[in-house]
Amino acid sequence: MRSGVFWANGRWRQWADFMRGGDGEGGWVALLPVERLNPTETGTFVSVPGYELAIFRVADTLIVTDNACPHAHGNLAGGVVRGSIVACPWHQWQFDLRTAACVHNASVRLRSYEARVRDGVVYARLRGVRGADGV
Repeated sequence: MRSGVFWANGRWRQWADFMRGGDGEGGWVALLPVERLNPTETGTFVSVPGYELAIFRVADTLIVTDNACPHAHGNLAGGVVRGSIVACPWHQWQFDLRTAACVHNASVRLRSYEARVRDGVVYARLRGVRGADGV
């Protein structure tokens, strides 16, 4: 694998170009090529400057959240996903990925981010956070 580049849509692309502001609109940042996502039973961990994130597949939707469980900072990407529910592997706290709310206490929420796929790359909008900060 070439350092700092990845293959998408028939050409080599530079990670640095994506990391300098994504596609040039309001906070979109490239996370990884879509083919590197884990299967639907688990999340995919990704780290970008200032963020540790988990990417989940729920039906035909990608959901991006902070990787740390709000309970004890467990690795949510390593949790088991059933339908739209992810269970933290440390203490089994469960969250509905569609709403970001804890199944057992709706006042506890994951911080989630708007996500999209463009040209075979998963992006997250890292400004305008939904969930824990009330945006």
